[in-house]
Amino acid sequence: MQSNGRSLKDANDRRCADRFPIERELRYKVLSKRSQDEAGGGKTVNISSSGVLFTSEHFLVPGKRVEVSISWPAQLNNTTRLKLVARGRVIRSEGGRAALEIQQYEFRTSGSSSIQ
Repeated sequence: MQSNGRSLKDANDRRCADRFPIERELRYKVLSKRSQDEAGGGKTVNISSSGVLFTSEHFLVPGKRVEVSISWPAQLNNTTRLKLVARGRVIRSEGGRAALEIQQYEFRTSGSSSIQ
């Protein structure tokens, strides 16, 4: 771990991107055509450029595609709230937490999204 406390990565960590301990409100939705959409809320535990670890209300099955919407601390033009909307696959789920490998993402204004 770096001494400045900004990164959670240590010498034994195989992840290729630094993780940052950012706690933000989050909504998620399982993307599945075969079953009724499962949705819930939680909080981010840490975020990197390639993934997000978050708390979840449900057990999220590894391999499932999920969309998450994360409230973002920065504002557009110091007036409009933003959120990060990311899609990817669950790579791990245990103990009320799920890890998502981000495959695509975009920032949106807080009023526009399929999950609120």
